[in-house]
Amino acid sequence: MLCLFLSLRKNNNQMTQLFISIRILDVIDILLVAFLFYQIYMLIRGTVAINIFVAIFSIYLFWLLVKALNMQLVSSILGQVIGVGAIALIIVFQQEIRRFLLLIGTRYLTRKWTLNNILSIGTKVKSAVNVKALQKACTNMSKTKTGALIVIARKSGLQIYAETGDIINAKTSNRLLESIFFKNSPLHDGAVIIQNEKILAARCILPVSESMSLAPHLGMRHRAALGMAEENDSIVIIVSEETGKISVAENGQLQNDIGLDGLKKTLENEFIDTTL
Repeated sequence: MLCLFLSLRKNNNQMTQLFISIRILDVIDILLVAFLFYQIYMLIRGTVAINIFVAIFSIYLFWLLVKALNMQLVSSILGQVIGVGAIALIIVFQQEIRRFLLLIGTRYLTRKWTLNNILSIGTKVKSAVNVKALQKACTNMSKTKTGALIVIARKSGLQIYAETGDIINAKTSNRLLESIFFKNSPLHDGAVIIQNEKILAARCILPVSESMSLAPHLGMRHRAALGMAEENDSIVIIVSEETGKISVAENGQLQNDIGLDGLKKTLENEFIDTTL
């Protein structure tokens, strides 16, 4: 009985030490890992990468199972596969990793860490754009079913995309936008980039999204807009050539057929109207 009592007491002490050894840093560690996995899921959601991720995770769980069952041959083979898994993940998920790093760099690393910016973390900083000209141009192009793709820069620099087209560097106006996207214009094929209150370039080539969640009836114009919104923090306006419907891509999400009222609300919330 004495031995049993001492054994139980020893086990109780071990359990007590186990619970006492859990620190605040351990809780923070778990929360950070959970947040990281959530961000990874949000990046690969709706793409073919989610299927690859599920397959790799299943192989890892199977390896843990055979290792626990002490199945030496299968465990050693899978162990070799898992050993080079980091390199394989970088190769397979290179686009998602690049998007994640761009997201971090855009939101945090490009910020100038002055006292005012530190105090204003979490607050929205609006860029200056000729909102009325954009609204009027999109309204007219929607009525005439003129296809358009307009990228509006915020904090991210878009010079690399502007260099794929023709540099204009002209004041933003609805007449100029409508002239560019007129179907017989040599500049209508591609995107217009607006930055620092000016039309920086036209006929620009944008990255194309590989998301599989887009509706089948949406064409390359919408897919390019979503691809641009996935790469940086810009807002992309799409006017459908087939239906005249207006859509907006932002933060890796596509808002389809938001209408003129939705466009007006989005622009007024995100930008300062320089015509006021």
